[in-house]
Amino acid sequence: MLVSARVEKQKRVAYQGKATVLALGKALPSNVVSQENLVEEYLREIKCDDLSIKDKLQHLCKSTTVKTRYTVMSRETLHKYPELATEGSPTIKQRLEIANDAVVQMAYEASLVCIKEWGRAVEDITHLVYVSSSEFRLPGGDLYLSAQLGLSNEVQRVMLYFLGCYGGLSGLRVAKDIAENNPGSRVLLTTSETTVLGFRPPNKARPYDLVGAALFGDGAAALIIGADPTESESPFMELHCAMQQFLPQTQGVIDGRLSEEGITFKLGRDLPQKIEDNVEEFCKKLVAKAGSGALELNDLFWAVHPGGPAILSGLETKLKLKPEKLECSRRALMDYGNVSSNTIFYIMDKVRDELEKKGTEGEEWGLGLAFGPGITFEGFLMRNL
Repeated sequence: MLVSARVEKQKRVAYQGKATVLALGKALPSNVVSQENLVEEYLREIKCDDLSIKDKLQHLCKSTTVKTRYTVMSRETLHKYPELATEGSPTIKQRLEIANDAVVQMAYEASLVCIKEWGRAVEDITHLVYVSSSEFRLPGGDLYLSAQLGLSNEVQRVMLYFLGCYGGLSGLRVAKDIAENNPGSRVLLTTSETTVLGFRPPNKARPYDLVGAALFGDGAAALIIGADPTESESPFMELHCAMQQFLPQTQGVIDGRLSEEGITFKLGRDLPQKIEDNVEEFCKKLVAKAGSGALELNDLFWAVHPGGPAILSGLETKLKLKPEKLECSRRALMDYGNVSSNTIFYIMDKVRDELEKKGTEGEEWGLGLAFGPGITFEGFLMRNL
């Protein structure tokens, strides 16, 4: 399913030499999951009749605030690979058969949307940054995507694997560095994720599996990044500066392990609190780089990866943000679920629409934030053009 984004004439001029977002596209699998029907359908497909699990999943479906998600995994997939719903079954081979192809296909579809919006020839792409935590093979999906798109065999490729939810902004940081240090370059950044590796029947010993069933979705995003736009290009966001940090001694708070059964995750209950305790200082360091005097946090537009509603609520309270500041993040969570590295770009797409509606009244400066294993904070100071 291809999803296009609209383009409006820019309002401001990007600073010379600064990387900008020139286009953005996204793609979603054709299988649509309605949260209203999830419990009955999910438990029926995996043949689970445990009432306690049903009650827990119903509660989670309401608390996540998600309404709709899109998934590669479908009834047809489970009929073809029934062992995926069998506890303890060694299915990593089958999972990778599904995921490797699906991830590249979604990245391809998102790239087509993005390149069409950009309006230039595919031959003008000089670099590719490929992000995914959902495939594993050699050569990687970056090579398969390059061939499928018809990129030059001299395109410069970077592949970022298994970064989790902050992978999108890590890829954006790498793309920014490439664009600003290679005059005339145009970087295609893609993110693509599926939950196939982590799909499994519920088990009371693994409560986080149910969280995954109620929260996570699949999809892909693609952006074209470049500095010093030409007259034919329409940048909508300047990537002013980026920052990353990890919190010492928090490696076990988000823990993911790959095994014969796929990938398993464990999240510490203290994750929202640890983010809340450290986010204010991180944001203030980023804002200081704007050099625009006394910018207040409520003067900014916000694109925050919603690991879950608790993280957004805690951040809003800690930073004393007005409720509307995280509205785009909440709507992305509602419309797509947590789509790992893609989610930040689905939010940026909604932020773009909101800023276009505001016209010259729209905020000039904004922050993009994502959090993931480490605990790692990834942030961007962005400028609305």
